[in-house]
Amino acid sequence: MIADLQCLVIDCPAPRALAEFYRQVLGGEVDRPDPRWSLGEAWSTLHTPGGLVLCFQGVADHRPPTWPDPERPQQSHLDFGVPDLDAAHAQVLALGATVLDEGPARRSWRVYADPAGHPFCLVRH
Repeated sequence: MIADLQCLVIDCPAPRALAEFYRQVLGGEVDRPDPRWSLGEAWSTLHTPGGLVLCFQGVADHRPPTWPDPERPQQSHLDFGVPDLDAAHAQVLALGATVLDEGPARRSWRVYADPAGHPFCLVRH
């Protein structure tokens, strides 16, 4: 095992409003302080009673999915918590992932694509 699932991230035009919608559906707490994520206008979270965390990421000019039409596919990605970011980095690359973003400011998280091109993040615990 390399990582544990930290959250599911969903792109949307209004993060807080969508977090509130899902709070009404699932229960839980919107924007609970959590050192793993910075909260703000472009990012909101929902900690559900079952332990799952949904994160809502603001996207300028958001165009909703047209499922099942692949013209605008589903818009989400997974965050995986890891104790050692450098070791996990090497392991996912060996499994076929590619780096999408590991800039110098990315000391606590990095963005990758899985072998099929879906984005995911490794986040230091």
